[in-house]
Amino acid sequence: MDDAHTRVYRNGVLEAEGFPVADVSEFLAEADTMVWIDFCAPSKAQLHELADELGLHELAVEDALSPHQRPKLDHYESHLFLSAHAVRVDGESGRLDETEIDTFIGSRWIVTVRKNEGFTMAPVLHRWDRSPDLAKSGVSFLLYGLLDVIVDSYFETIQAFDDYYDEVSEGIFSERPLDPAQQRRWFVMRQALVRFHRLVIPMREAISGLMRREHSAVTETLYPYFQDVYDHVLRVSESTDALRDLVSTIVETNLSLRDYRQNQVMKKVTSWAAIIAVPTLITGYYGMNVPYPGNGEQWGVIVSGLLIAVLSSGLYVLFRKRDWL
Repeated sequence: MDDAHTRVYRNGVLEAEGFPVADVSEFLAEADTMVWIDFCAPSKAQLHELADELGLHELAVEDALSPHQRPKLDHYESHLFLSAHAVRVDGESGRLDETEIDTFIGSRWIVTVRKNEGFTMAPVLHRWDRSPDLAKSGVSFLLYGLLDVIVDSYFETIQAFDDYYDEVSEGIFSERPLDPAQQRRWFVMRQALVRFHRLVIPMREAISGLMRREHSAVTETLYPYFQDVYDHVLRVSESTDALRDLVSTIVETNLSLRDYRQNQVMKKVTSWAAIIAVPTLITGYYGMNVPYPGNGEQWGVIVSGLLIAVLSSGLYVLFRKRDWL
């Protein structure tokens, strides 16, 4: 288990990092220490070994090893289990790239389990190091730094969605219709937004559960900081709702514009067909193999030509006046 990231704080001061996980018990044997352990895609043996050492609940370990957990907060006798997701939008494909981060929260230790390298702990470490005065608050401080970075990724994702749909809103009013590639990306982005919404909504409940004073998961010093994170999640949730309404409006507008353009095309085609039908009707009548006024006479040709010109021109003027052409 030497590939894990580790840190130990003594009285709120960073004392050591990068030590083997086997030394965790020695550090925790001292009353004034706090330990952080981080795994990325650990094996079952690695987590079970740590579970035996820290007393992690078997159901929480099973959840940490299973993929696609929804954001949630579970309470166990000796610790809490928090599942969250860091997300970002792939600008090229429009897919939502997400990394599940499961966290075991004890009274003096915290264990983070990342499902892949899509989320790096470097911003979290920077966030911790930026506020060393808060480290005296214990595990709550480490948990706050982690959640703060995760929720910040939500704002970046919302901004990416917002920019994209602003571009789409302007594009649907252009005369040139969307090509298949653009339509596919539009569909993928809609799927990504729906998935993002499903990840954000449960985070409100999870963070709210952490802040319940009867659980003592958050110290009084850090309570305003967790309240700030909760407010950010609420803002993101409201933004996703607004974006979903915007997407629905865009879809309805696009369908209306498509029907309108089709009607315009049909009016033009029908108008030209009516104009073309006039000479067809007249020449067809005069082409019958029966006697008719002007048959074999020069004036008959002139009359038929005048009829074609006058009637076709009249229809053309009429359709132009009604904006059908």
